Parts: sequence; structure tokens; C-alpha cells
Amino acid sequence: MRSITKSSVVGMLVVLAAVVVVGAAVASPTQATTAHSRGATRAATVTAHPSRYGKVVFDGRGRVLYSFARDRGGSSSCYGACATAWPPFLSKSAPRGLAGVKARLLGTTKRSDGTLQVTYAGRPLYYFEGDTKPGEITCQNVSSFGGLWLVVAPSGKPVR
Repeated sequence: MRSITKSSVVGMLVVLAAVVVVGAAVASPTQATTAHSRGATRAATVTAHPSRYGKVVFDGRGRVLYSFARDRGGSSSCYGACATAWPPFLSKSAPRGLAGVKARLLGTTKRSDGTLQVTYAGRPLYYFEGDTKPGEITCQNVSSFGGLWLVVAPSGKPVR
């Protein structure tokens, strides 16, 4: 019977770590965004940065956040295929405001599956699956799933 030495355990851990790193490297940015939105483990952060549409809100990782004009009463109307294309920005707890946003405008709304979606000025916030890099805004003022998708100004108003 072969005994396990300290060096063989360390070697196995190094190999395991390498497999995890390679797996993370091949995951697409869209998968990372969707995983982030669906698997939030801490308080989401919201900040504001300049863009070609003026100053707009982003998540703490630099991903732009959109509002859906079809949402009413602070509740999301984006589920199924809509939520696949426009993943909701989720948080496990109250979101935190960073530079340029008004913390008092941040909140959450409960989705039909019980998860908490971050809101800003009462508007549920979403990612767009086609935005694959921080700072990228590819679907501003686009009509999809029965409504307009618009980035949001720090005032809380959608940018047209």
C-alpha cells in the first residue's frame, strides 16, 4: 500500500488549482456576467461612469446596467427568454452605492423565483448578454421583448 506524502498532496492541489484556472479562463464573458447576476453572494455595488450617453450607472465591475420600459410598479416583467437575453442584476442583500450614484435610490424587488433584483429609482436593473466587456454598451434604446431597453442616469431617469 502506497502512503500519501505531504509533497504528493501539495502536487495534487497544484494540479487542481491549474484545472480551476484554465476552466475559468475558457468561460465566456457572457457566462461570467450571467453567473454573476444569478449567483450574487454579497451586496451588489452600483457606480456611475461617463459614457457616450453621458454619465450612466454600472455595476461595481464596470458592466453597464439597463432598465426595461415595460416594467411597472418596481417589479420585473422580464422572465424566460427575456431574462436569458437580459439577465437581472441580482444581490443577496441591500445593494451599496459607490461614486456618482444616490444611495437612497438603490433598492431591491423580489422576483418570482424569490431572488432579489437590484433597483435604481424603483426601476429593476439588467445586464445585456451581448455586452461582454466592462464599459461596453451595445443595446441602448433598443426595442426587445415588448419594450425599450435604456441605460440609466445617476438621477434615476432612463436615458433616451
